[in-house]
This record gives sequence, C-alpha cells and structure tokens, in this order.
Amino acid sequence: MKISLSLFLLLLFLLPSAVISQSSFSRLDTLRGSVTEEREWWDLNYYHLDIEVLTEKKFISGSVEVVYTVLLEASTMQIDLQEPLTISKIIQDGKELSYTRIGPVHYIDLKKKQKIGQVESLVIFYEGYPQEAKRAPWDGGFSWDEDSFGKPFIATSCQGLGASVWWPCKDHMYDEVDSMLISIEVPKDLINVSNGRLRRIDENAEKETKTYHWFVSNPINNYGVNVNIADYVHWNEKYEGEKGELDMDFWVLRENEEKARVHFVQARKTIEAFEYWMGPYPFYEDGYKLVEVPYLGMEHQSSVTYGNGYKYGYSGQDRTKTGWGMKFDYIIIHESGHEWFANNITYIDMADMWLHEGFTNYSECLYLDYWFGKEAGEEYLRALRSGIGNKNTMIGPYLVNQSGADVYVKGAAILGMLRQMINDDEKWRGILRGLGQEFYHQTVTTEQVEQYISKEAGVDFSVFFDQYLRTTNVPTLEYYFLDGFLTMRFLNAIEGFSIPVDVMIDGEHKRIHPKTEWSKTKMEGDDLRIDLNYYLGSLKIR
Repeated sequence: MKISLSLFLLLLFLLPSAVISQSSFSRLDTLRGSVTEEREWWDLNYYHLDIEVLTEKKFISGSVEVVYTVLLEASTMQIDLQEPLTISKIIQDGKELSYTRIGPVHYIDLKKKQKIGQVESLVIFYEGYPQEAKRAPWDGGFSWDEDSFGKPFIATSCQGLGASVWWPCKDHMYDEVDSMLISIEVPKDLINVSNGRLRRIDENAEKETKTYHWFVSNPINNYGVNVNIADYVHWNEKYEGEKGELDMDFWVLRENEEKARVHFVQARKTIEAFEYWMGPYPFYEDGYKLVEVPYLGMEHQSSVTYGNGYKYGYSGQDRTKTGWGMKFDYIIIHESGHEWFANNITYIDMADMWLHEGFTNYSECLYLDYWFGKEAGEEYLRALRSGIGNKNTMIGPYLVNQSGADVYVKGAAILGMLRQMINDDEKWRGILRGLGQEFYHQTVTTEQVEQYISKEAGVDFSVFFDQYLRTTNVPTLEYYFLDGFLTMRFLNAIEGFSIPVDVMIDGEHKRIHPKTEWSKTKMEGDDLRIDLNYYLGSLKIR
C-alpha cells in the first residue's frame, strides 16, 4: 500500500467534489470503485500470478498467491474476479475457505483469526474462458490474434475495466502491490513477455510447454500487469541515464524485426527527453521494455505495449494537422510517458484520471519541445485544444470507478497554461521533476498534486484548478479601452478567479491581471490579443 487508509479517507472527506450523488450508479459500481470494509483492513504486499494459457482453446487456469499485512481485525476479505472466469477453490494454511459472490465481488470467509500486524497469505485457484477484447485497449480482456505465419499473437489489456477481467485481485487503485512474480506457461514454440525482469524459463517436456517467470520489484497497479504471447524476437540496448545504466529491451514479431530496429530508436530519444523534463525513469530496477501487441498500445509498467504499425503519428495520422504530430510515433511517446504519470504517480480514484492522461498528453509537447524547440510543443498543444468538448467536468464522480471528460487534451491545456503563467521554464521543469520525487511510487489524489504545484510555484492556483477541473466553463476576458485605461473582467468564471494573462496590446507585450469583478489599469490601446497559449475566450465590448 502506497498511501495509508486514514489519509485516503481524510482526503476524500475534505473534497467537496467527492460528495457527489451516486443515484445513477449501481451497487456493483460502488463495490468496484470504493474502499469497502472488506478491502480496507488488509495491506497488499505481494502477488504470485501463476497461470497456463491454452492458446488453441482460449482458456486460462492457475492461481494467485496473495500476501498481505493485517491492519484491522476482520473475518471477510474482498477479492474481485469477473465472469465468465470462476474461482475453483481458496486455500489458507492448508484449509479450504468458503466464499459468496455478488457479480465480480467475492467475499471470502476467513477461518483463521486475523491479528493486527501479522503477515498472512492465501492462494486463489481459478480458471475459465476470459473475456475477449473486441476493441482493445478500450474495452479490455484478452486479444487473440495470429501473426502472418499463423502463430498465436496474444495480449491482455484492462485499463478502466480492471485487472479482475483476467485474474483475481484486489481490484482498486488505492493499494498497489509492493512486488510481484508473474509465471506464465505457454506452448514451447512461443514466448511470454510480462512486466519486470525475466528470472528464469522452465521447460515442461511432458506438456511441451515453457513457463516464463517475470519478477516486478517495484509497486505496480493492477491494470499495469500484462501478458504478451507470440513468436517474439528480442534485443537489448543499454542507455546511460540519470540513475545509471538502464536496460531497454525490445520484443517484436519475427517478421517485423528489421523495421522495428530502425523505428524503435525513438524509444531512446523518448527516455532522453522525458528524463530531462520529468526526472529519472522511475523503474530502473525493472528495466524498460517495448513489446509488440495486436492492438494499438497501452502503458503497462516496464512492459509498454506497441501496435501502431511502425508509423509516425497516430496510426499514421497527424491529429493536430500541424505537421508536428508526424515527427514521432504517438504510441511510443505517449505510452512511455505514462511510466512517469500513471505508473510512478498513480491516481487513487479513477475520478482523477486527468493525472494520468492530462500529464501524459502534455508529455508529447515536452518531447517536441526537447527535440524541436519550445514553439513546436506549443503549436502542437494549441492545435490539440480543438478536441476539447466541455460537456462534463474533468473530475469525475468518486468511489464508482468512472473518469471525467476531456482528461487528455484539456488536462494538457491546463498544464500548458500553468507553464505560461509561471513564466519561468526552469521553475516549471523543476515542478515536473519534483512531482516524480515527491510522489515517487505513490498513489495520490488530484488535490495533492494541485497543492504541490501551488507550493513550488509560489502561487495559489487553487481557484484556477477549480475552474478548469471542476467546471465546464471556459473563462472569457471581457474588456474595453476608454480614456487611457483598460477596463476588464472575467465572464464564465467562478468567484475569485483571477490569473495573470499575457496579451499583445497594439503589438506590445503586456501582462494583465483580470478578476471576475470589473477592474481597470492605466493602459493606452485599441487592439488586444490574448497569448495563444492561454485557453481563454475574449470579448471586446466597446
């Protein structure tokens, strides 16, 4: 567990936005998205996921060992596993345990007295035909495909839907496992690639299979755990990074090795740019992997998955139409950026999804900034803003496993504005790097991140964050010039909203400080243009 339960509950209690009507959500939504009594009493320490994948039958079977520390006395544990998978038995200290099931939620009746401070374990055996992902990675499950030679090409993805779609676990983001062993048995002519480092490969001659054992030494969120199975080829490179030598491993289909060796040079450039802007790669102990999969891609920790067809842009398209989107492979840069924001710094509640996607969308701009200059990143971000819908707030409802809206582009736009307002790129870089240090391998709330940025910037941005994260209104600068004064105010803004705004007045740069009430400053002029890096509207009324 990377955050104490008491702190988690306190933070939710202090959030006005957390007190949201749950009337539109079911009991299962609450059981999935909240820290229930059956979850809160135990701290997750270690998993051993040990399964066999029967590729022809699309069937899996095996077990998960769960090691935990008792925080409170209790007799019932919640473990999640989604249908059609089923638990066959649960064992603790050699005794089989009974359980009841409500949808994906399994309530395990513990026979042994759970003493505070004790480290305990149990093993859950399960099997079945896991849900097949129809539009991975958005819907989640197993993707069953073939390479051009007819060999199986298989992968998992489960963000949002939850890891319990393919393995039994404590399926909530607030409690990340401290370390994990992943053992995957596959046909002997295939290779499994998972998170962390490969410890060993066991050959099972009688069954004509091999078992790959991967160990993750850092905390990892459930949806970051993955299985990738194919006739892979592999190569390793060393990168001299900020924390020493980083292993960079690449696993691709045999048919794609030649072009992958050329195309994947972007991975090294990505690490270089992101270490400069966001600090050291967060998982040196587990290394960095880029693994080819039969879907677009996903931010699986230390096992980033790739399926963008070896094209620049997003599936070969520049979504910004600026030309800058074709300077990099979107999936390599974006999904690798998640190693810093999603995997290193992880939201506690899915309502704060912007902490993952907003920062990572913004990291694309930082990549361009590092390699092509500041204006390249800014132009790219400005063009992205056309995709903001403002139909729902960015912060979603808490405790029900649902995100808000516009978490990608509007989140990036907010960060771009913060950089503009702070107006000190070294300070801004220090804030981005400092976030990775302050919240290293932690689960956090958006308020923690907001408060850190304000503290390090030396400016209280709380009202700014409330405006853009918790309303859908885009502030509009209403103004006029009269008798040598600029008179101005913000419309569509919450009470107390005031930010510094860079403008050009008759071609000359000025910084003004509008508020929600009318104010004026001595300033001659006629033509006012807001700096394009601000996500604001403007209205001249005279």
